[in-house]
Amino acid sequence: MALKATIHKASVSFSDLDRNVYADHEITIAQHPSETAERMMVRLLAWVLNTPENNDQGTLEFGKDMFEPEEPSLVRNDLTGLRMHEIEIGQPEEKRLVRACGRSKEVTVYTFANTAAAWWAGVAEKLAKVRNLTVWQLPPEQTQALGALVDRTMTLQITVQDGVITVDGGGKSVEVVPVRLV
Repeated sequence: MALKATIHKASVSFSDLDRNVYADHEITIAQHPSETAERMMVRLLAWVLNTPENNDQGTLEFGKDMFEPEEPSLVRNDLTGLRMHEIEIGQPEEKRLVRACGRSKEVTVYTFANTAAAWWAGVAEKLAKVRNLTVWQLPPEQTQALGALVDRTMTLQITVQDGVITVDGGGKSVEVVPVRLV
């Protein structure tokens, strides 16, 4: 019998003081049986950080990457169906990123494992000519702490100030300081 995804619900109050963006979100996110709590929280964080301010820019949706290998982790299409933004979590292959950059206006990668530096060293030169790619490295000890915040029902306060992301929830606070690689 196949294992089923675990459904999590998050009430998120988001304040980005750097961009003057404030929003409240009710998010339902499915954690695939093979997905760690850490990766799921990175997906949730990526969704919150990249959700457009208004629906005129389309809706950011969780992708089917855990079920369909060629699908992105998150995707935003405009109102006509044109792919505007793809977001990958982890360490995608260079060919996959080149294809994504060809079909989408913008591509963002959030990499977070201890092996992220070695992965980036292996793909950076091959991706140097791609212009619509942004890669963020999230320190693994910080994303592991994010994973410790996971609960079936979560109330989170996420604040961005001076490039530092603070996630408060369940009586705990985690600071994440992303490093832009490209």
